[in-house]
Amino acid sequence: MPPEPEETQVRPGGEGDLPALTDLYNHYVRETAITFDTAPFTPMERLPWLLSHPVDGPYRLMVATDTPSRRILGYATSSPFRPRPAYATSVETTVYVAPDAGRRGIGTLLYKALFEALAGEDLHRAYAGVTQPNDASTRLHERFGFRYVGTYREVGRKFGRWWDVAWYEKEL
Repeated sequence: MPPEPEETQVRPGGEGDLPALTDLYNHYVRETAITFDTAPFTPMERLPWLLSHPVDGPYRLMVATDTPSRRILGYATSSPFRPRPAYATSVETTVYVAPDAGRRGIGTLLYKALFEALAGEDLHRAYAGVTQPNDASTRLHERFGFRYVGTYREVGRKFGRWWDVAWYEKEL
């Protein structure tokens, strides 16, 4: 049975988490259209991604672990929204929860910690793209004050079909 939220610690992610984070992400690469990556990664291939999320600044990686076992239950990130300088006060956020973590509020704990960490940063907006359908992710983002701003129709092709991505924004 998945742990209760009170048995969960949320902390900044680090290099020691890389194998478990890669395994978690690869589940979504192989099994879902939640990410549009189509080939699994090795931990070394994911290292630049991890290093782009330091423990301070606007680009963060927060990791939820089961307190007794220290097993990673999920992670949330804020990343650059677009590479051009005028976008520097906007971030794209995402959450991935281990499929066996169930509906125990792990995503909520991760986003709460992420937005608390970002509160002192020079940021104006957060954006999130949600591959459709994904009711759980839509509910999570709306719970945190994201509002729907539009859908990119059939923007990605994976598993032999086209997928829509709904976009949400949140004032920071």
